[in-house]
Amino acid sequence: MALPPLNDTIAAIATAPGVGAVGIVRLSGPDTYRIASELFKPERPQEVQALAAGRVTYGKIIDPTTQELIDEALLLSFRAPHSYTAQDVIELQTHGGPAVLREVLDLCVQAGARLAKPGEFTMRAYLNGRMDLTQAESVLDLVNAQSDSARRSAALGLSKALTEQLELIQTDITMVYGDIQAMFDYPDEGVPDAHFHEPLERAISRIDALLATAKAGVIAQHGARLALVGKPNAGKSSLLNALLGYKRSIVSDIPGTTRDYLEAPMTIGGVPVTAIDTAGIRHTDDVIEASGVNAAKDIASHADLTLLLLDSSAPLDDDDRLLLSELFSARCLVVASKADLTAAWSARELTQVVQDVRPDVATLEDVSAQVFVVSSVSGDGVEALKTAIREALIGDAGSSELWLSNERHADALRRVRELVVRAQGAPDDLAALDLEDALRHLAEITGRTDIAEETLEHIFANFCVGK
Repeated sequence: MALPPLNDTIAAIATAPGVGAVGIVRLSGPDTYRIASELFKPERPQEVQALAAGRVTYGKIIDPTTQELIDEALLLSFRAPHSYTAQDVIELQTHGGPAVLREVLDLCVQAGARLAKPGEFTMRAYLNGRMDLTQAESVLDLVNAQSDSARRSAALGLSKALTEQLELIQTDITMVYGDIQAMFDYPDEGVPDAHFHEPLERAISRIDALLATAKAGVIAQHGARLALVGKPNAGKSSLLNALLGYKRSIVSDIPGTTRDYLEAPMTIGGVPVTAIDTAGIRHTDDVIEASGVNAAKDIASHADLTLLLLDSSAPLDDDDRLLLSELFSARCLVVASKADLTAAWSARELTQVVQDVRPDVATLEDVSAQVFVVSSVSGDGVEALKTAIREALIGDAGSSELWLSNERHADALRRVRELVVRAQGAPDDLAALDLEDALRHLAEITGRTDIAEETLEHIFANFCVGK
C-alpha cells in the first residue's frame, strides 16, 4: 500500500463526533495559511498568511462564495517545523455543533485541502521525523487509555521513554555486531577479539524487563475480563455489587436467579476490569438455565482471572470439589463468601480440599495465597480481594511506570531475544547474521532505517580502522 503524499494540504475535524462546546478543524500542509485566509477573517485587519507562529487570533468564518457567516472562531497558528506534523498547521476553533464543523471542513476542501485519512496527521509527524513509530503508537494509546495506569504508560511512551530503552538495547547489540563485522572486513588491522558476553547479557536483561510488563500493559490499555463463578446462591451477585460499590446485579435467595451473564465495567487498583456475573453452575434440566451454566464455564475458561465463590456458611460438598478440580489454577482466586454468617469450614480446611482435588498444587502455602474470606454485606475482605485481583492481573509490573502495551512491540522483542540468545552460542559468522536480524526487528518497532550507518560509525570509532 502506497503512503499518502506529503506535499499536499489535508484537513479534518479533530474533535470527537457529537455536540460539544468547542470543535476544531485542523489543517496541515504547504497551503495551510492560504486556505485558512480564504475563509477566516480576523476581527482586526491583518493577513492570515503573515501571522506569526504561536498566535491565537479571533475572527469569523465566512463562506467566500456567498459571504455567509458560518461562525465566530479562534485561529491557532503553528509554523513548520514547530508543529505536530512538522508542517505549517492551523487549527480553527469553533462552536462544537456537527453542522458547523462539517461546513467549515467543506469550505477547507473547496479552497484546496484534501480530506485527511485516519491517522494521517500523526503519520505525517512520523514521516517528517517529528516522532518515531513508538511515539506515534503512544498517541493512539493515550487517546484510548481507559485507566490512569494506561495513561501514564502511554505518556511515557510519547515522551520517548520506551524509545530510549530500545536504543540502549540496540546500542549493546550494535556494539557486538560492529565488532564482528570489523574482524571480518579488516582482518589485517589487528582488531582485538570482541568481548561479546557483557553487552549481550545486558541487552537480554533489558528485554526481559520490558517483556515482564507486556501482560500488564495490554490489560491496562484494553482491560481485563474477571469472571465470577460458583454454585447458585454462592454470593456472586452480592460480590459484584460490593466490588462496584453500588447495586448492579439482582440479589436473591432463590437459586438460579441469574440465568444469563451480566457485565459491569470497573477499575480495580488503577486497572480497567470488566466483571462478569455468571449463572450458578449446577446440574439442571431447565434448558434456559443449562444454557447459562454452559456460558458460565465458557466465560471462566476465557477470562483473564476467575473468582470461584464458595459459600462458607454451607458445608463443602461434591459439587464444590468438582468446581475446584475443574477451575482452580494460577488464574483463579477462591473466595470464601458470606463470612458474616456462621462458618461451616475454615480457609485452612478449604486449602486442604484444594490440594486433595488438585494434587499438582505444590504446597498448602501456595493454595492459601489464593484463598480469600469475604463478606459482601459488611465489606470485610473486599479491599484485600481487590489488591489480590490487581496483583494477579499485572503482577510485578505494577511497580513499573513504563509498560509494553503494544503486541507488535512485544512480538518483535521476543524475536530479538531469541536471536540474541542464539548468537551467544554461535560461531562468529552465524552470530553476525542473528544480530543483524535482531537489529532489523528492533528497527521495526521504532521505524529506524539508519542501523547500517550506526554500525559503520561504531566500527570506525572503536577500532581506528584504515588510519
